[in-house]
Amino acid sequence: MLMARLKVSLRSFIEGTRGSLTVEAVLSLPLLFWSMAATFDFFEIHRYKSVREKGTFTIADMISRETRAAGLTSIYLDNAKILFDEITNDDGVNQIRVSVVSYDADDDEYGIVWSEVRGTGPMVKLTSAQVKDSHETLPDVADGEEIILVESTSSYQPLFNVGLDDVTIGTRVFSAIRFAPQICYEGLCGLQN
Repeated sequence: MLMARLKVSLRSFIEGTRGSLTVEAVLSLPLLFWSMAATFDFFEIHRYKSVREKGTFTIADMISRETRAAGLTSIYLDNAKILFDEITNDDGVNQIRVSVVSYDADDDEYGIVWSEVRGTGPMVKLTSAQVKDSHETLPDVADGEEIILVESTSSYQPLFNVGLDDVTIGTRVFSAIRFAPQICYEGLCGLQN
């Protein structure tokens, strides 16, 4: 008897059309606002990364086209960082690292010709010891060939509290040297330790 009354009550509740939208609104509006804020933050993270990739590609392409025999200067790399900040169009903490990497086929090892960092953050200059066995993360190149490696890192702080912590965005771009036999930094063209 109790089960029959419970079934009738449940069916009446489910089929009932009386009531107020207040309960449904109280339940659904917070979820709607959260999902809109989360969608905005996820889109913004994607845009943030995309802009930094474009900035990193621009810096790598710019350096790959250099033909100066004296090589790049400290002022050149300072201005490259300023350009990166302009491309990203924000006041965030950005950092770039520009390195020239060489490959020695006899030893089957990579080496750093030079490496420089601009901006504040976790990156430091690369050393040959850090990259010598990096076959999985560096491209295959011919013996003695040098490539430009430009990396950037930035931290994205979500605008809304939707359960995301700060997101570190890192980019990495390789570029071949195009018009010169090698790219030097302030006269430095030999392998570094």
